[in-house]
Amino acid sequence: MYACLHAAGNPALLVECARQFSPHIEEISDDTVLLDIRGLGRMFMGSEEIAAALVNRAGLAVDVAIASDADAAVFAARGIRGITVIPPGREADVLAPLTLNLLPGSPETAGILNAWGIRTFGEFAALPPLGVAARLGSEGTYLQNLALGQGGRQLNPIESPLQFEEELELDDPVELLEPLAFLLSRLLNNLCARLISRALATDQVQLSLTLENAAPHECVLRLPVPMRDSKTLLKLLQLELDARPPVAPVLKIRLLLKPVKPRTQQHGLFLARSPEPAKLEITLARLCNLLGAENVGTPALLDTHRPDAFRMNRFAPCRVQAEAPLPTSATLVLRRYRPPQHAQVLIRDEKPVHVAAAPARGKVVECVGPWRTSGAWWLRDAWDQDEWDVALSDGALYRIHEDRRTGRWFLEGSYD
Repeated sequence: MYACLHAAGNPALLVECARQFSPHIEEISDDTVLLDIRGLGRMFMGSEEIAAALVNRAGLAVDVAIASDADAAVFAARGIRGITVIPPGREADVLAPLTLNLLPGSPETAGILNAWGIRTFGEFAALPPLGVAARLGSEGTYLQNLALGQGGRQLNPIESPLQFEEELELDDPVELLEPLAFLLSRLLNNLCARLISRALATDQVQLSLTLENAAPHECVLRLPVPMRDSKTLLKLLQLELDARPPVAPVLKIRLLLKPVKPRTQQHGLFLARSPEPAKLEITLARLCNLLGAENVGTPALLDTHRPDAFRMNRFAPCRVQAEAPLPTSATLVLRRYRPPQHAQVLIRDEKPVHVAAAPARGKVVECVGPWRTSGAWWLRDAWDQDEWDVALSDGALYRIHEDRRTGRWFLEGSYD
């Protein structure tokens, strides 16, 4: 079943009215909107009640027609005032009094029909189909099927872009974070409800705050996994605003969620259960507030020869992989002290003979080195050091190095 709304002067209002009843809408022209009403029978008692609800929701003088054929509904709404409900199989009878100027067609076909004395849908529908096809061709056959209410075409719905955005302009400036969080909660509830209704989630939240006598405050949350829980998103925004609050009272709030498909994951039966992504993201945000964003994340080695050079990337859980085969030969692992521990080293014959530091102290039984490493001499944080591997009298193996720029020694780590 299809319903058609026809009213002049406000096409946007017709489209908005139709969206309240169906997601499948076609804008025929500036004054006509067609919508698919299949399934509304469970909410309304019949087609007459659906048509009355459309008129009440439109809020203006509108002509409504309901029919099982889309084109029949359009012609009835344009040619008949008020509400028209066409029972299935009665399309030709209801459309018969309408004038032929409602039919689409070429001026040549219209001239021929006028010369024949054909003025209405009913007169055109009564012509022999074979004669119409012989004299007017395929266009004549198509127009006669329209006059009979047998167009049979499908709806060409409007593909509107998905945009999940909310704005709120405040009457009075908001100075505290607690009332601001209350307003953000209201906006997030609306946006997340819309995401859920579309079976979507979000992986990016953009917040823009218009401030009083100050530049706008912008913040972007990039989520590791798609989410759509308003409480979790609100908590992340609160932590972000606590760490970087606005510098002036807030006059306007604009919130934008980027829609993506929700996350689907199949858990293994014998794998350890990982924490929920939402709770993990909140924990990471709290750690960033306490320790600084540069100290929280996943370490990644830098492409440089500087010893122990790495940076902290945004935390991303690694995928479980098959265990690598054990090495066939024994290997040593260096456990570094961060930062390296200051040490006092006694040198004899250009070799270390005794090491004293907080983690270790003892006589050097055996040593190997030095290995000189240097670089970035053109920067302020250049390095130039000599490294030694030493075995102390306590039975442990350590790495020490001398900073050649300052002459100071450091205990760098111990070998396992």
